[in-house]
Amino acid sequence: MSAINSAQLKPFLEALGLSEPPMALFYSQTQPTEGFHPQAGDTPTKAKEEQNAIDWGGVFGNFSCVMGNIWRARKKHSIAWMSAEHFGCPGGAFYLGFLKPQTDMICAYVSSGIPGHMEGEHYVSDPVACRQLFETIDPLPAPGPYCVFKPLDLLEGDEEAEVVIFFARPEVISGLQFLTAFVTNDLHGTTTPWGAGCSHIVTFPRQYAAKGENKAVIGGWDPSCRKFLKTDELSFAAPLSLFKLMLERWPESFLTTPTWELVKKKIARSARAWGEEA
Repeated sequence: MSAINSAQLKPFLEALGLSEPPMALFYSQTQPTEGFHPQAGDTPTKAKEEQNAIDWGGVFGNFSCVMGNIWRARKKHSIAWMSAEHFGCPGGAFYLGFLKPQTDMICAYVSSGIPGHMEGEHYVSDPVACRQLFETIDPLPAPGPYCVFKPLDLLEGDEEAEVVIFFARPEVISGLQFLTAFVTNDLHGTTTPWGAGCSHIVTFPRQYAAKGENKAVIGGWDPSCRKFLKTDELSFAAPLSLFKLMLERWPESFLTTPTWELVKKKIARSARAWGEEA
């Protein structure tokens, strides 16, 4: 694994009680030759919307959620990728850095809809408030044409994670959250802002990394992405610099104590209950 000591990863995951390796997020100049991805489409930009040049029927008809593609990749221990052309979801294109500013249509869709024409998601009170939130979030531009999600243990060559993403239930998340505090001594070392499921694993951790802040993001709260997570599962995304600290220093932490061993018994019971024992 590029830039990560593979010999350190296995015992770390065992200490956490995790059988699934985390996913690496990175941007690439090269289109992956395998993996799950949305089909190609015409990116619905604000400029095209102002010219009434967007086929919204086609956009919604070819909808493909970022989290859904990652879910399929997780089940196959494979890759998921997106691009400005293979965006699948206008919201995902925005959060991954391929589209900005967001369109009025999506501001309406995420909020109150368009009476008589389109039911909204009602995640925000109205389109104006939604646009304000999008402008505040302000995702970083994509640094490459392809956004790739790949199991950390499959990284090769010069591939390097920008963000490391865990998917786990609350017992494991509790370990990750407390370990973040252990290595950073930061009371607010983990955050959980409002946003789509993909914002928690891409947008916010990338912003923290760009500012040199070792902060992790707990996500999975978006009701629309819950169907692409296991029951009770959440996401935990850390910039690479933070993940390296966690990987190096966990043996000094509570993860080696009897207290955590009791938590691991709960993790094992949960795995048995869901038929997920290794």
